[in-house]
Amino acid sequence: MPVLDVYDIEKKKVSETYLNDDIFDVEIKEHLISNVVIMQQAKRRSGTACTKNRSKVRGGGAKPWRQKGTGRARAGSRRSPLWVGGGTVFGPTPRDYSYSLPKKVRREALKSALTLKLKEDEITVLDSFNMEEIKTKAFVQVLRNFDIEDVLIIDDENLNLEKSARNIQNAKILHPIGLNVYDIIRYRNLILVRPSIEKIETRLLS
Repeated sequence: MPVLDVYDIEKKKVSETYLNDDIFDVEIKEHLISNVVIMQQAKRRSGTACTKNRSKVRGGGAKPWRQKGTGRARAGSRRSPLWVGGGTVFGPTPRDYSYSLPKKVRREALKSALTLKLKEDEITVLDSFNMEEIKTKAFVQVLRNFDIEDVLIIDDENLNLEKSARNIQNAKILHPIGLNVYDIIRYRNLILVRPSIEKIETRLLS
């Protein structure tokens, strides 16, 4: 059973915590991690790209010139894709790129991602991350205490923390229920506030 030191925000060790083997010490299935990340990215695509085909381009109701006798090629509409300003052929239209994967696959991918972070020594456990006021400077100082720049922090609802971190480009705060594979892989370091560990284990073992 993995054991991690628990620190306060000044990087002073206060205790130790045990992590569940069924979540933080499983077989790392990289193909599942990849599949879930691709699925999450697909869900984030807007799918709003759109072009006008010849039926949607303005004008072109009348035949540009008569069929014969002009010496020019036949033309039936100014909306032809061959003409400048004409319609687009096979252009993109609004669509939904999202799809779903089985719940078991998503769960196993999340366990694999957490195990990978632990094996790479990129998980830090804090006893708490309480901030007396909304202050970005104080939040940055905590990261400096741990020599961390790129981080995903998992904590329960903590308004002061969330507002203090919202202007930091390489930091993100998530609630335990929002923990996902994409963000775990995207950020180099993972900070778990101690109460959130129990909620993560309840979520993944239920």
